Amino acid sequence: MLAALKRKKNKKKFRRSLPGRHNVPQDILGGHEQIYWDCSTDKPVYNEKHFRRYRMSRALFLRIVAAVEAHDEYFRQKADAVGRLGASAIQKVVAPFRMLAHGVSADFLDDSVRMGESTIIESFKHFVKAVVNIFSEEYLRAPNAQDTARLLAINKERGFPRMLGSIDCMHWRWEKCPIAWQGVYTGHKNGPTLILEAVASQDLWIWHAFFGLPGSFNDINVLRRSPLFDRVVSGTTPQVEYMVNGNKYTMGYYLADGIYSAWAPLVKAFRNLQGNKKVHFTTMQESYRKDVERAFGVLQSRFAMIRGPARWWSKDDLWYIMMYCVILHNMIIEDEREEDEDFNYYQEPGGLPELAHEDYQTRDPVLVHEFLKNHKAIEDKSAHEQLRNDLVEHLWAIHSSR
Repeated sequence: MLAALKRKKNKKKFRRSLPGRHNVPQDILGGHEQIYWDCSTDKPVYNEKHFRRYRMSRALFLRIVAAVEAHDEYFRQKADAVGRLGASAIQKVVAPFRMLAHGVSADFLDDSVRMGESTIIESFKHFVKAVVNIFSEEYLRAPNAQDTARLLAINKERGFPRMLGSIDCMHWRWEKCPIAWQGVYTGHKNGPTLILEAVASQDLWIWHAFFGLPGSFNDINVLRRSPLFDRVVSGTTPQVEYMVNGNKYTMGYYLADGIYSAWAPLVKAFRNLQGNKKVHFTTMQESYRKDVERAFGVLQSRFAMIRGPARWWSKDDLWYIMMYCVILHNMIIEDEREEDEDFNYYQEPGGLPELAHEDYQTRDPVLVHEFLKNHKAIEDKSAHEQLRNDLVEHLWAIHSSR
């Protein structure tokens, strides 16, 4: 027994192809040339319409390829020990794009990108991490002063002054969830899931994405762990001041469904509809709250990988995949937005809101008191009821004047 263990320990480990094993000639350079003529030339095989297989325009695709190649040297074409060139950046990017867009496995693409399955998986992990590291600051940002002014002006025209968006949660089924974790990650959905909390605006831009909590949580549990209101309690959010039905408010709000708590920044529909005013308000609220559900639908239709079950083992990999999809979703919206859209049309008469001071020291007793005050204001149920009643009167006045 000991002799067998010793032989097993001293056995040489092969980290390359074993002698005698059949190796498939990949023709990597031929794969690069084919993809190059399909996508990157002045007269490519696939025009803009057919290029939508990647869910975006060619210009945006090439921008991402150039960015990841400059960011991570893994995507730069190199020669091996005998001088043969390896896969190019465009090959290493096309494979992850198609996996995410169509939900296919890595071995499904080896004949088209001319790379092995293990190389495709390695490229996939490098790619999603590179995109998140490069573009998250711009496309996962919270609304700045200009964004806030634009959102407030658009939603004012819709009848909800100072509304910042709508909030909801989406579940992504985790097929490869370890057995030891399945009890924690299984909730009211079928099987273990991971939760994405998001805030979306009318144009389906996702302004807030919080992902990774177990599927056994409900929306309230997720919100209490979410960083959505961190800037509010720290006093670093853009200042908002407005009047509704003659009452003054200093905090923006989100439209939410009935499961959420009655907090000041959340506006829910009525359960018991008594009177035409409440019926009209509930109809409008439920209609505009669908913005975030529409955003989830578009996100899943663009990226089939997150529409189906997650087939990766690591939670870190799944987090990068989801954040990648949100970033690309926002990039596509920006790329497809009408060029003649005039930002000044959405400008508030009083100018842009001012950002509060960002240097927040939690140990300062004065600022700690302000922090606790802001936190208490968020969970003020009476403020929630007053704002909702004022919005009922505001929307009814608009409806009656038409």
